Amino acid sequence: MHTSDAMALSAALLAAAGGLTQRIHEGVVARGFEGVRPAHGFAFARLAPDGATVTDLAVHLGVTKQAASQLVDEMVRKGYAERRPHPGDARARLIVLTGRGWECTRAAEEAAAEAVGEWEALVGEAGLGVLREQLLRIAPHGPLRPAW
Repeated sequence: MHTSDAMALSAALLAAAGGLTQRIHEGVVARGFEGVRPAHGFAFARLAPDGATVTDLAVHLGVTKQAASQLVDEMVRKGYAERRPHPGDARARLIVLTGRGWECTRAAEEAAAEAVGEWEALVGEAGLGVLREQLLRIAPHGPLRPAW
């Protein structure tokens, strides 16, 4: 692959990711979840389904523990997450989604399905399947990191 082809592919992937992030965020807000930022969604992805510690969240987001702790404080204050005793470590706290956090997560899934549905309209069902398959080969497990 030529350098210019690699840059074009890189730009297209970044544009698609940025556009998808924006569409999901707009869909979440349109469904009544105000006061959330895309960074919350990236954190929700790590907290679901079983919760995580602040340290786990920091690693997932690629930020310091202090930044992750501030994000958790914000999510707790807004009613999207709560701190619980950690079942396996008395020194740690487990951060879990509240009912409102789960509702917001479902709203994000709906918004993502709408956005990806538009991609399917452009490339067809088979094309979207190939895209999904190839991207999962390239980046099978994330992590999902926000652009702050």
